[in-house]
Amino acid sequence: MNSAHGPRIAVVGAGLGGLALARVLKLHGRSVTVFQSEAATGARPQAGSLDIHADTGQIALCAAGLLDRFRALSCPEGQEWRMVDPGTATALPVPGPGHDDDSPEIDRGQLRSLSLESLDEGTVRWGSTVTGATPLGDGSWRLLLDDGTTEDADLVVGADGAWSRIRPALSDATPGYTGVTFIETGFDDCDTRHPALARRVGNGTLLATADRKALLAQRNSNGHIRVYAAFRAPHDWQVAADVETDDTTAVRAHLLKMFDGWDESLLSLLRHHDGGFVNRPVFVLPAPHTWEHVPGITLLGDAAHLMPPVGLGANLIPATDF
Repeated sequence: MNSAHGPRIAVVGAGLGGLALARVLKLHGRSVTVFQSEAATGARPQAGSLDIHADTGQIALCAAGLLDRFRALSCPEGQEWRMVDPGTATALPVPGPGHDDDSPEIDRGQLRSLSLESLDEGTVRWGSTVTGATPLGDGSWRLLLDDGTTEDADLVVGADGAWSRIRPALSDATPGYTGVTFIETGFDDCDTRHPALARRVGNGTLLATADRKALLAQRNSNGHIRVYAAFRAPHDWQVAADVETDDTTAVRAHLLKMFDGWDESLLSLLRHHDGGFVNRPVFVLPAPHTWEHVPGITLLGDAAHLMPPVGLGANLIPATDF
């Protein structure tokens, strides 16, 4: 790691929080190395869109010098919510989740790319999986990598998500299952290939919910609509259902039985999607999650405050970092 510009700073995790921090450190003349287990950017798909609030998330983007680029990519119209009756799919006079009037949506992948493109080449060390950190006794830390190598740093920031390998150096907390699972699928090129669905979803999110179940369809960029079926079930629901989660036909049949009686236009989200299903059980950290100060190491993002997808999420970055 380069130490020519002051303390050696290691950020573990190239997600939204870690990259935003690396960008701000760069603007303040600090040298930083970001360790990321993925082989390269784009190695795995990112999740859906995020609403970035004016009084929280946009503050971080402003500090990073990226607010104008964010504005150019974001979709203010994506704040729209359509709540519908599950049995008839007719609109309900119910407002969507509350947020301020300036919370435009942006795809998570686009937001991540904003920070990545703003960093110097080589800042992110792709294919570098950190398995833990040990103190060296003088306030500095040694990172352990899965290839057997080590890296020393004066400051380590664990931004490595829900199953953080840095968190155990500060906290015994581990994520717990909420009892809620999301099953994800989606539709590509909707405005051309699925125009009726595109009109039904509109510019933002379509939501139907009843009996502790929900179907959501969220418009993303490039004509993609992301779909989630959410329900309460044990973490190993697929065992009792005798379903393999990579068996698209079996998962579809299970979901259609679960949502039996719902309007056919909603069930079509499960019948006619592109690709398979992805099982996404929802985990959270205990709240509040705090730890005693330890010199030279800290946490941010999901490593520090993992929450359900309806929480503030990325909008908590400025509260913890800036």
